[in-house]
Amino acid sequence: MLSRRAYSIAELRRSLEKKFPESEQVGEAIARLRELGYLDDRKFAQQAALSLAQNRLLGPHRLRRELKARRVDFKYVEPAVEQAYQDMPAQELLEKVIEKKLRSIRLPLTRPRFHSLCQSLLRRGFNASDIMKTVRAWPELQIVAEGVEAMDLEGEDRD
Repeated sequence: MLSRRAYSIAELRRSLEKKFPESEQVGEAIARLRELGYLDDRKFAQQAALSLAQNRLLGPHRLRRELKARRVDFKYVEPAVEQAYQDMPAQELLEKVIEKKLRSIRLPLTRPRFHSLCQSLLRRGFNASDIMKTVRAWPELQIVAEGVEAMDLEGEDRD
C-alpha cells in the first residue's frame, strides 16, 4: 500500500483494519513501519501540505481540511501549513490563482460571475478579506468588486 502512495498513521491503520478486520498484527505492523521510518505523520503532513499548496494552489483553510481528512495527527497540521507557505506566502498564491482564473474568464466581468470567482477562491481555502483586498488590486476586477464586502462572501461557503 505504501508503495502506491503515502499514508498518515491513522489512515493506514484504518485501511489495514478494514482489510484485515480480526487481525492483531495490524498494530504490530504499524509499529514496525514507524520504527523503520516508513510512517511518520510529521513528514507526511509537511510533504502533503507542500504538494497541495504548490501543485493544487490551495489556501490555508483548505489545506487544513485536507490534512484533517487524511487523518493527520492534529499537532502536525499547523506546523505543516506554516511551512508550506514559507517559500510562497498564501497572498502570492492567491494572486497566482486569480491570474490563472482571469485567463479563462471573459471580461468584462458581471456581478454574478465575479461572485462565482470569489466563491471558487473561498472553496480553495483563501480568507474572504484577503480575496477582496487582492481582487480590488486588479484593474479588471476593481469595478465589480467595489460594491462587494468580504462579509458578503463569508456567509455562503465556509465550514
